[in-house]
Amino acid sequence: MEQRCNGRASRVTMRDNKLHAPDETTAYAFADVRVHGAFVEAPGAAIRDGGKWYHLSYKCQTTSDGLEIVSFEYKLGSLIPRNEWAAHELVN
Repeated sequence: MEQRCNGRASRVTMRDNKLHAPDETTAYAFADVRVHGAFVEAPGAAIRDGGKWYHLSYKCQTTSDGLEIVSFEYKLGSLIPRNEWAAHELVN
């Protein structure tokens, strides 16, 4: 479920013209991911675009089998300074 939601984050941020070509999303970079049934909450996620990482938070609901996304809400945050990448396992 988390991987599906991460993929949705990449597609939605690009579709909404917030990012150009995101290629990696990490749901647990700054806070633990919470999963409740078919709901995934990633309040401390990060997303990479153009070699830069940005703060991201999202709430995602999947079908009960976890294969389809039912709803997705997100908030794209600020640029993450490069000197914080290693501490949060964010790779170049």
